[in-house]
Formats: sequence, C-alpha cells, structure tokens
Amino acid sequence: MFILKNAWISIKRNKGRNILIGIIILIIACACTITLAIKNTAVDLIDSYKSAYDKEVTISFDRANMMKDFDPSQSEGRENAREKFDNIASYTISDVESFADSKYIESYYYTYGVGLNGNNIEKAEIESDNDMPTGFGHGKGNNLSSTDFTLTGYSSLDAMSEFINGTYTMSEITDNAWDIAFLGNYVFINEELASYNDLGLNDKIMLEDEDGNTYEFEIIGIFKENEEESTNTMSMFSASANTIITNANAVTAITTSNEDLKATINPTFIIDSYDNVEKLQDEFYEKGLDENFILQTNEELALSGVSSIENINSFATTFLSLTLIIGGIVLFVINMINIRERKYEIGVLRTIGISKFKLTMQFVSELIIVSVVALILGAGIGAVSSKGVSNSLLENEINSSNEKAQEIDKNFGGAMNGGMPDRGNRGEMRGKGMPVVEAYDSIDAVVDIKVLLELLGIGLSLVLVSSIASMVSIERFSPLTILKERS
Repeated sequence: MFILKNAWISIKRNKGRNILIGIIILIIACACTITLAIKNTAVDLIDSYKSAYDKEVTISFDRANMMKDFDPSQSEGRENAREKFDNIASYTISDVESFADSKYIESYYYTYGVGLNGNNIEKAEIESDNDMPTGFGHGKGNNLSSTDFTLTGYSSLDAMSEFINGTYTMSEITDNAWDIAFLGNYVFINEELASYNDLGLNDKIMLEDEDGNTYEFEIIGIFKENEEESTNTMSMFSASANTIITNANAVTAITTSNEDLKATINPTFIIDSYDNVEKLQDEFYEKGLDENFILQTNEELALSGVSSIENINSFATTFLSLTLIIGGIVLFVINMINIRERKYEIGVLRTIGISKFKLTMQFVSELIIVSVVALILGAGIGAVSSKGVSNSLLENEINSSNEKAQEIDKNFGGAMNGGMPDRGNRGEMRGKGMPVVEAYDSIDAVVDIKVLLELLGIGLSLVLVSSIASMVSIERFSPLTILKERS
C-alpha cells in the first residue's frame, strides 16, 4: 500500500512528465491497435481467399512419361510410341465412382461427352467451294470429328466451369430452366447453331448415333461464347458452335443404350488437403488408373490472390515492430531523464530506510498506472479508428467479390431470370474464386479479445523496457553520494 500511495503522489506531483509519457504510450497504443486490426483483417482475407477455391484435383495425360522413350528419328520408335498411345487404358464412369470412394476425397463432379449426328438439325458450318478459300469454316470447334455435334453433359452446376469463368453466357433461358436442367432430356445450344437452324426456346431437336438410334431433346436455353476474336481468322463460327449442353444423366442414358458409343469423361475431385495428392494418385493407380495419367491440382491458382494480401500483413508486422522499437527507446530515454531529475528524491528515500526493491517497485508502479490509463484510452481511440481503416482495406475485395458474383449470375442467365439458379437439390456451387468478404459492422468485430490481449502484452513489454532504467539507476546510485552532491 505504501508503494502505491507514494506512486500516486509522485504522479500528481509530476503531472507534466507523466502526461508526456502517457501521450507517447497513447500514440503507441493507437498505432498498435490499428496495426493489429489490419493484421487480423489481412489474416481473415488470406483465409477467405484460400477458402474461395475448393482443393481440386483433375486427371491429366502425362505426356512427359509417354514420350520419354520416343525417338522421332527412327520409324520403329514412332511405331512403338503410336502403339503405346493406342494401348492407353481409358477410364469410365464406374472408374470415376471407384476413384471417388476415397477417404481423401470430399466430393466430385464431372462432364460427360459423346459425339452425335443431327437428325432434324444441321451442323453449323459452311462448306468450301470454288469461290471460297480451302479451310474456310473449319476452325476450332467446328467438329472435325466423325460426328456433327458434341453432346456435353454436366453432373452439376459446379461442373459448368465455362459459365462460372465467363467463357459462356446465357443469352436466352426459360423461366424454369434450372428446375429441370438436370432432370431429363433438356439442352442449351449455342446461339450461332440456333440461328443457323432457326431454333428457339422450347423447340425440339433430334440427334442420332451412328447406328441410327434417335434421341429427342427440348431447348431450354441459348448461350453464346465470349471470345475477343476467333483463334482462326478463317472460321465463321465460334469454338462451341456445335456443342450442345445437357446433364450427365442424359448422356449416361445414351451410352447405356448403346455401349459402342465412345464417350469422354472429365472428373474433378474435391480433396481434403493438397498434402494428400501423392497418396491419392497411388490409390488411383491401385484402382486401375493407367500410369500415363497423373493428378494435377489448382493449388497455384488458389494461392494466386493471396500474395498481395500477405504483403499487407508483412507491412503491418514491420510497422508494428518499428513502432514498438522506437516507442520503447523513447520511453527508456524519458525514464532515464526522469530518474536523473529525481536523484535527490531517491537519495532521501534510501537514506530514511526505503529498500531498493520498494523504491524500484514505486517507480515501476508509477509507469504501470500511467501506462494502463494511456493504453485504455489508446485502445479505445484505436478501436474506433480501426473499423474504418479495416473496412476501407476490405472495400476493393468486397466490390470485387460482388462483381464476380453478379457476373456469374449473369452468365447463368440470372439477370433475366431473377437471380442465380436455385441449387438446393443439386448441391451448392463450391468455391470458384469468390472470397466471402463482408464489411465489419461493429468495433468488436475488428478489435476482438485477441487484439486486446496482444495490446496488453505490448503494454507490459514497454513498461518492462522502460523500467530497466529505474532498476539499473536505483541499484547503481549511492544515497550518501547523492545527498553529498546535492549539498
């Protein structure tokens, strides 16, 4: 009690000096609170960006492994490579389902494609004649295969990456399109193909396989391909002109009815951790995946948006360190000056029998009292300021996220159909690059208990650093020498 009483009396007696110390600690507390809030915001943003993308794994052809023994200078080498290529074992829907049955996989989706010919619909192309240059109308996507059309089935909205990334955009769509799109023989066709065949919404088209089996579909949407310019200047139609989009179940029904049809499947697996990719690949090989295929992830893409935010986090950490170092030095110097000015007081108190420990604790108590008051005020001011600072930091990210959501909504025809399609019974659309970022609506959302504890630790550290001057000086000073110098 004696120590606290003397400390309080000393604080009131030396108001000017203690106000100066308090102002310095208050400024440090404000700066630290705002900086810690920025760091927390940056960490939240980094977590949001990392969770914006699912941890995706796809199966890719390993060309390097395929060509490692290929010698193009020898005809025998070319024949061996061709034979090796022809003998690569493809995988089926059943294989994909088997692959997906793994403890490392959380979910999966896929596209399923098959080539068909038109029955009451013509392929979008212009045949060359004597008046047209050779190759006109045979650009990318005009189906150079033996069939007229590629019927691509999506297992879910998640698999419709062309619409998510903006390659395709719905230009027309029926009101109930997303309620029935994954339930039966419904299709979306390219607007160039629709124009070429004078087709519109709710019209029926007939496709057939090479054995003459026919399949009827109803048009519930018309899409367009967004491309700056054709990759082939001699191509009249876009790459997707003869691509017809449906659901995977419709394609499965066709391939089941005619097992001779060649179909292609492109699965995407959502895994629990990128660290398990090698284990998953070994598991796929054990389940029958040809070793000329490898697994690839989207980890690089998922981390691409984090670097700039990590720079902000690093800057905040550096600024915080500099603030503490400079603040600690300034407080130490002020406390050294304070001790020198109070040498006579120290000498008197030591002469009347006050121990070095009690005297040291008095000086430390003075600094603690001043620091606590300044920290509380600084934390309050910093908390009020940090909400605005953090929200301004989030503003661009929020706008970017909203714009991307609106763009995807538009791509799926939502702008004309009252919003994004209802995905309740078809699974939620997963992370496709849209961080979930929201503005802070309260101070405690920015300056939480973690920030306050960190600030308390900073305050105690500054008190400890500043108190070193008191401890060293009091231990070194001799009371008789001090009084003799005074006289």
